[in-house]
Parts: sequence; C-alpha cells; structure tokens
Amino acid sequence: MKYSEFTPEDYALIESEYRSLEELARVRCRSAEELAQVNKAFEFANNAHKDVRRRSGEPYIVHPIAVAKIVVSEIGLGCKSICAALLHDVVEDTDYTLDDISSMFGEKVGVLVDGLTKIKTVLDNEDRKKQEDQVYEQSLQAENFKRILLTLNNDVRIILIKLADRLHNCRTIEFMPEHKRDKILSETMFIFIPLAHRLGLYSVKSEMENIWLRFKEPEEYAEINRRISQNVALRDREIDEFIAPISEALQAAGIRFTIKKRIKTPYSIWYKMKTKNVPFEQIYDLYAVRIIYESELTNPDAERDEAYIIYAKVTKMYRDQPARTRDWIKQPKSNGYEALHCTLMSKAGFWIEVQIRSRRMDDIAEKGIAAHWAYKSDGYIAENDHEVDKWLAKVQEILVSDDVNAIELLDIIHGDLVTSEIVVFTPKGEQRSVKNGSTALDFAYQIHTHIGNSAIAAKVNMKLVPLSQVLKAGDQVEIITARSGRPKVEWLQFLQTRHARSLVIDYFRTQRDEIAANGRQIYRERLQTMGVEPDRETLRKFLIYAQLRDQDELFFRIGLGLIGAEDFALVIKGRDRSGMHLYQGHHAPESAIRKYVRAECCNPIPGDAVVGFRSGRNTVIVHKKSCSVAEGLASKFGERVVVPEWDVADRAFPTRISLRGIDRVGLLSDITGVISGSMGLNMRKIQLGSDGGIFDGFIDLLVKDRESLNEMIEGLQKVEGIQDVLRTDIV
Repeated sequence: MKYSEFTPEDYALIESEYRSLEELARVRCRSAEELAQVNKAFEFANNAHKDVRRRSGEPYIVHPIAVAKIVVSEIGLGCKSICAALLHDVVEDTDYTLDDISSMFGEKVGVLVDGLTKIKTVLDNEDRKKQEDQVYEQSLQAENFKRILLTLNNDVRIILIKLADRLHNCRTIEFMPEHKRDKILSETMFIFIPLAHRLGLYSVKSEMENIWLRFKEPEEYAEINRRISQNVALRDREIDEFIAPISEALQAAGIRFTIKKRIKTPYSIWYKMKTKNVPFEQIYDLYAVRIIYESELTNPDAERDEAYIIYAKVTKMYRDQPARTRDWIKQPKSNGYEALHCTLMSKAGFWIEVQIRSRRMDDIAEKGIAAHWAYKSDGYIAENDHEVDKWLAKVQEILVSDDVNAIELLDIIHGDLVTSEIVVFTPKGEQRSVKNGSTALDFAYQIHTHIGNSAIAAKVNMKLVPLSQVLKAGDQVEIITARSGRPKVEWLQFLQTRHARSLVIDYFRTQRDEIAANGRQIYRERLQTMGVEPDRETLRKFLIYAQLRDQDELFFRIGLGLIGAEDFALVIKGRDRSGMHLYQGHHAPESAIRKYVRAECCNPIPGDAVVGFRSGRNTVIVHKKSCSVAEGLASKFGERVVVPEWDVADRAFPTRISLRGIDRVGLLSDITGVISGSMGLNMRKIQLGSDGGIFDGFIDLLVKDRESLNEMIEGLQKVEGIQDVLRTDIV
C-alpha cells in the first residue's frame, strides 16, 4: 500500500463507485435503517483508508466497495455482509480495533470482520520472519487453511465475503509482482475455486478460472478467445434459429420462461482440451441454451414436473444424444445444483447443450449457498437441503481430528472439494451419494461406524464381493456383518474416504503401545536393510517428513502401514511427498541459486510460462505455471515461489506431440521429413498405429524452445491427412 494525498479526481471516483454500490444495496436492504447502516460503514471505512492507495494507484477504499458490490450483486448477501465487506480491511490495516467495529456496527458485523481479518492475516504470512522450528515452517500454510475452514462453522458468510474479496484481487492481479501473482493464483486454484464450486457460486468460480488461465497460460488463453470469437460470429444466427421454434412451442403451451445463450468459458475449453487431449474443433458442447421457467414455489412436485414437460417438447423438435442427458433434478449435486441437461442436434448440424431450470434453480446455480438458504428461509424446503449441511459437518469432523498432520489436512480438504460423487442404492432402494472411487467398506462406514467395524463382506448387485470392491454409479450395495467382525490393519491400504480411514485408525488407538512398538522394530529393520543408521538426525528427518513432533505417533503410523517403504525411500533421498527437498533451514536468496532443475511432472521448455520453487539451499525446481503439482506446492509453500531465470543456452528438451488423421501411403515419410528435414529436430521415439483408415499415436522429440515446437506443429498441420497435432505430456 502507498500513501499520498487524494486528488479531486480520486474523491470523484470514490463517490461514483459508492453511489453504484448504494443502488445495489437499496434493493437488498429491508429497511431505511439497514441502508443507513451501510452508509455509516462506508463513511467509517472511507475515513479509515483516507489517502491510502493500492498498487494500482487507485484509492484503497475502491477495493472494499468493489468487494461489497460482488457480495450484494453476484452472491446476493444482505446488509450485515455488505457492511462487513466495506470494513473487512480496517482492523488489519488501520489503528481501529475489533471492539471499535463491534460497538459501532453490532456484534454480528464484528464477528464477520473478525473472521475476515483472521483469514487475511494467515494468507499474508509469507513475509513473516521464518521460524527456526522446521516442522512448523512446512506446515504453516496448511495450518492457515485450517483456520480459514474453521470460519465455515462460525458463519459461512465469512467465506462468501472472502471469495468476493479474492475475486476482486484476481480482477486487479496485474498490478502484483510476478512471484506474488503466482502464489495468489495458485492459492486461488487450489483452495478458493474448489470452495466456490462446493458452495455453488458458479459465476465466481468461472471468472476466477478464466483469470487464472489468462495469467498462467497467456498464449493459449488468447488463442482460445480468438477461436471463440470466430465461432460466435459464424454460429450466432444459427443458434437464434435453433431457439426460435423452442420459444414458439413453449409460448403456445402457456409456459412463462426466459431463454439465454451461453458459450463455454475459455478455461473450461482449455481444461477439456488438456484432459481429453483433443483440439478446439472437437469441443462439441461449445454452445449452450438455458431455459429458465417460472414456477409456483409452494408446489415442489409441479416445479420439477414442468422441467420434464419442457424436456419432452424440445426433444420432440430436435434429435437428442441420450448418453449426454444429465438429470440433476431427481438427484441434485452436493452443492445444491438442480437442472435437467440434454444435448440436441441443431438443423445447422452441430450439437447444442440445453439446460432446463426453474427460476429458483437458476438463482441457486448462480448464487449458490446464499440463494439456497434464502429460499429455505422463505419456506421452500428442497430435498437436497441437507447436502451442504452434511458437507459442513464433514469439514468440522476433519478439522477436530488429532491424527491428521497439517499437509495431509490440506490435501484431504482439497481432494474432497474437487472429487465428484456417484449415487448408489441400499438393498431397500434408498439413494446414497458416495465419493467417486469409494469401496464397499467406505460405504459401510458411511452408513454407521458399527456396520463398518463388523463388516466381513458385501453384495454388489446381488453378487458376493470383497470389502475392497470399488463401487460404480447405480450399484445396489448390501453390507454383510458378523458379531465377531473386527477392523483389520490391511483395510487402511484400500479405504478411500477420510471418514472411514479415521474410524479404523481410532479403533486401533486402543492398541497404540503395541502397534508403536512393532512400528519401531519395522523402522529399525528397514533402515538396516537400506544401510542407514537409525540415529537422531535420521529420526528428525522422518518427523519433518511426517509433520509430527511425537516419535511414538511416528512409530504408530509406521506400525499401521501409513508410512510405508516408498515413504522410507523418499526420506532417505531427502524428499517430501511432493518431491521437494526436505526443509534444511533457511532458504538461500535468489542470487545464491546455483541450479535450475526441470520438473518431470510437466516438462516445461523455454518459452513456456513457468514458475520456480526453492528446493534445498541453492536449487530451484521449474514447473509450467499451469502444472497441477505446482499449484499444490504454491498453496502449501507460498514462501518458496520464485521467478526462474534458467540458463538454457544450447540445450534441447524432450517433449511429445500426439497426432491423428487419415492414413495413406507415404504419410510417415512426410511426417519425418517435416520434423527431421525441414525443422532439423531429433526424434527419440515414434509410435503410430492405424485402424480402419484412421491413424493416431505420438512422437517424442528434442526441441530447443516453444517457438521451434510451434513451428514444427504448424508444419505438420499442413501435411495431407493430418487432422490433429497436439503437444501432450510425456508419461
């Protein structure tokens, strides 16, 4: 932050920004008294931040005003949340105290500001004095996240306002220095985007994803935007022609509705291209049409039935793709999302996704948990009301658990936020949502602790299976129990859910001394086999690796098999689970860095957007900015992020391209001619196969930089028969 006296232009900007907020707040505030409270909060914050500027040069108060606008217009919160948004930086950045806020604006606003202040404090920890305690140093970021999540159970509005704050920081992130920008964007992708998704804030999530892509992969973002613009120019009229008969049919049926056109976001296109290894041309669900119908909220059955009536009418007009029909009305998503999706073939010959929602469903889809609870307080109780509450209860259960170290906690929560769910059925036909990948034993523990502890086998679709059987969507699951049944240590090797694993570990804590003694023996024997002395320094490394202070807990985990042979190998190599060097004291300054190492998980090449992580005293691991491993590292170890300046002169880097097209005689010769002849690049491996006249495969080669790789791809795209050429990861 900078300090300089405000100019008349600054005061005019502040006045204009606040007046636009006031108009939005007028709609949400329920009385003149509430609107007066908002005005009072603005005047207080405006005075507190007087003559303070952001990195952009704007008056600082513009930021709280912008956050308050997001809170009211994009999330739909009310008076107290608007006030908290305006005041959220006052306690941290000025001489005013939390008591001052509470006495002037009430205890509830004080609670919200207190929660937001704590989150800001823990997220800005990278500039603090480094701690000598090595275990504390590595777990600091995750401990911070734990404190953030604890606010979910105090008042979920704290997290909603924080998401608004993070969104505005992302909107203005170009004013940040690059190393801090990378940390903030990685933190956003690893923590805040999944939180927005879980809480149902689709528009907030989508905007943060697109900002992330714009800065992490700027060239690909620009290219996708260019392709979208081209397609919209070509298809806009055809989509209108697709909508016209639908609109006429719904009007004739007396249905009150609105139809909106939507195009897939740049991030969602990029993500699908990367995960499916397909080019832009093969993104078939590029366009969507949203039908939002008005319905009587006092009759939930009538509201749902109307969606199926509309579905019947649109699928009568256009051919649908049954495999892509998604019914989230019968079985809503865990974040409360309800809609009926189908994919239809337009008369112009391309697929269009049609989303059918009631007005209530649309509000919840756009504004998430805030709208969900607003409808609940208005007397409309949906069948999925309990899903968000169940998730919040699960978060609380994890947070209070004693057997989870800080880094594990961050990975567990992140995994839970991004993991999809499937629906299975009990023997009586009751629906249950379980984590995708869950085993029959996970399902048993989800039903009841006693059922899990006494389980001996299961029946899936009437067939006897082991407890380790992985469940699929639609499975009917019956758990077979016995009075003599008891948990087994081996279960920890295949259980997939945190809930089930913690219950099994809790069961064995009654035998902690015996298991720890066995673990101590395993520890000594493994080290002896590896030729390593079990001295104090080795034990210290294991405690750092496991993020533990108690050696008995370490041996207990070894005895349970939670720390296995692969972990031993990593510790002896001096690595943590993420592949980083175990912390060896204070990191060297960037000027002392001797070595840059290319990360094997994403194989960056010169010209890629990259980020570096200090690893040990004088080494930096270089990742692509969009690498998922890098995102996790930056979220946990933000203080290690650096802007790499790796020396790559006269070096060639391994990379892979995937090809697909129509086979013909002489094709391989033409491909190798472009690569080795025209471009002068060296091929290391080539694997192409043909089936039914269609060929596909990959080529591994050495390239100098991204520019030469792109030139080679452009050359291959001109070869007769080749349809797709993509850079893909070497696995």
